[in-house]
Amino acid sequence: MTQPTRLRGSATPADPAPHPLDNAVWAALTGPHAALAERVGKAARYPADVGVFAAVEDPADPAAWADLHRLLGPDAAVALPGVRSVPPGWRTSGDVPGVQLVDAALRAEPDPGAVRLGPADVPEILDLVARTRPGPFLHRTVLLGTYLGIRHRGRLVALAGERLRLPGWTEISAVCTDPAHRGRGLATRLVRAVAAGIRERGDTPFLHAAASNTGAVALYESLGFTLRRHTDFRQVRTPGTEAAAGAL
Repeated sequence: MTQPTRLRGSATPADPAPHPLDNAVWAALTGPHAALAERVGKAARYPADVGVFAAVEDPADPAAWADLHRLLGPDAAVALPGVRSVPPGWRTSGDVPGVQLVDAALRAEPDPGAVRLGPADVPEILDLVARTRPGPFLHRTVLLGTYLGIRHRGRLVALAGERLRLPGWTEISAVCTDPAHRGRGLATRLVRAVAAGIRERGDTPFLHAAASNTGAVALYESLGFTLRRHTDFRQVRTPGTEAAAGAL
């Protein structure tokens, strides 16, 4: 009977490294978005006017939660994707079951009708987001990456852009179309155009969607995205006193 080969000095193979998409916010805030990050030890967050997300290095590490408490302060709320449980004294709310999809066969291509958007366009972006509700978009979210739009008679009617950027991966986000202009393929055009820019720098596109938004999920799958994992989006609130932080 053949015995398994063992490497000298090692009783068992090393555990594989975690995939960056399993803790995408942390990988972004400690990677390509590190210059934007507010960080204390094993916890980091986006500035409150840039993004709603925070992350801890290891959700199983009590020290990481203590660092997050110090970063946020008492009785503060932030979005923490993918975390299944929180320490005693912390509260959760607004759980939204979601899906993470990755580019498997997307046809990425620039769009000559798409225009790059910047800080001067934020009032229009916020107006479109308020009417279409694709997800949170704040006054400086546009700093996270490239945002493209399509205008009709000078008015912004469709949007898509880049949100989380981590080593080798970039998230497509804020995909929305004015209700009066739906059914014309504008979202598809913008997703492909944003993906073209992501691919050009060597990254792979991915995205998140609410699992209940079956229409959007079906559209993304038809474009060439495939389901990678289910993940929940939830808001967490820190314990209400500074003394509670020391008990974590």
